[in-house]
Amino acid sequence: MHKRAPLTPDLHLRVRRFKADHNWLYYVAEQGVHMDSRIESQREIVAEHIRRENAHDWPGVHDTFVQDDRAYYEVVPLGARFNGIESVRDFYRAISTALPDLHIDVVSEYDVPACSIREVVITGTHRGAYLGLPPLGNKVRGELAAFYLFNEDCTKLIAERIYCDQARLAEQMQSKRMAKTA
Repeated sequence: MHKRAPLTPDLHLRVRRFKADHNWLYYVAEQGVHMDSRIESQREIVAEHIRRENAHDWPGVHDTFVQDDRAYYEVVPLGARFNGIESVRDFYRAISTALPDLHIDVVSEYDVPACSIREVVITGTHRGAYLGLPPLGNKVRGELAAFYLFNEDCTKLIAERIYCDQARLAEQMQSKRMAKTA
């Protein structure tokens, strides 16, 4: 197995594929690879996007996206895709209602041209309907991977695609109800 090089501000992830057992692919960051201006721009946009999410500055979050029909938000485990900037705004309205104290902590960062990936932990309190689940005031915590896709010149997001255990989040949201029926 290859040792991963630490990601630092002057190092970005240059992807190389290595063949390994069990059909796994290993990727490493090469030492001494400097970020180009696109990667720097991507990192700044994603940091601003998450900063605004944590501040609950939803118009500011929306502004990190292209402002047209190319924009989309996708919750991959649900097969749900919100196409166009208006649908992206609708998604964020739903999330801000369901988890009004949403907070995001970045755990890991990976960047390649036109795509940034963040592994995060989300926390919040279920105060509004989500996926048809009525709010019970439960605290939720979940790990999530977000893929941020950029426009041609890497100045705006085209998409955010998230991967998380939606069933686990739903279970946390409804734990009081489940305890009462058991």
